[in-house]
Amino acid sequence: MALIEVEARDHVLLIGLNRPDKMNALTREMYHLVAAAYGRLNRDPELRVGLVHAAGEHFTAGLQLDDWGKVFASGQGLALNEGEIDPFGIVGDALDKPVVFATQGICFTCGVEMMLNTDIRVAASNTRFAQLEVKRGIFPCGGATFRLPEEIGWANAQRYLLTGDEWTAEQAYRWGLVQELVEPGTQFDRAWTIARKVAEAAPLGVQGSLRSSRLARLQGHDAARQALFPALAPVMASDDVREGLQSFLERRTAVFKGR
Repeated sequence: MALIEVEARDHVLLIGLNRPDKMNALTREMYHLVAAAYGRLNRDPELRVGLVHAAGEHFTAGLQLDDWGKVFASGQGLALNEGEIDPFGIVGDALDKPVVFATQGICFTCGVEMMLNTDIRVAASNTRFAQLEVKRGIFPCGGATFRLPEEIGWANAQRYLLTGDEWTAEQAYRWGLVQELVEPGTQFDRAWTIARKVAEAAPLGVQGSLRSSRLARLQGHDAARQALFPALAPVMASDDVREGLQSFLERRTAVFKGR
């Protein structure tokens, strides 16, 4: 049985945690398998969006700490193998394509941090979130310390980062941390529908929109404004723009090729 199930389907790369008997506790091996899948998503022009999900009742109980202790103690952080992209977005190059995230049950520590590095999130109403690290003697090192305050506000984030308390799917939805709240068992289907819509849109347009949004988030609006039209020019010369216009004139659904 594969610890991480990876499947390409209709321009979507499905990446599934598959260790349900251990509540999908993330080992280093699993991390590298996910990182390899992210690398594949980034390189393959036929793949336009990723969908991260998990088998079983829970998304993940967090890292398997006895497997990660030496990594944390080294002070060097995560080391990627060739062709991998960090699913936490901490080291190495960033993923150029969007990722949809589907979660259920327990989604603790690394599960939250993986989610924070995705773009659209769907949560089953029974999802329980937590950054438990302060209860284990450490602190979050996968991005929660800077992404969670940005997403839900400083004091909201510190309320949970500093106590290790859980928060609910309803709270996550209210804060905008997740975009859709669904019945347990339907989270994958809803995330798949959204991922398909992203995959059916113009790939160059999707990637350009994502790149511009990220630039504004990381470097500010001025940087995004300066890059806007230079980045748009090559997209305007693409076959996809011509297809978009032609499909509008012919009143049909566009079929984009990503070139």
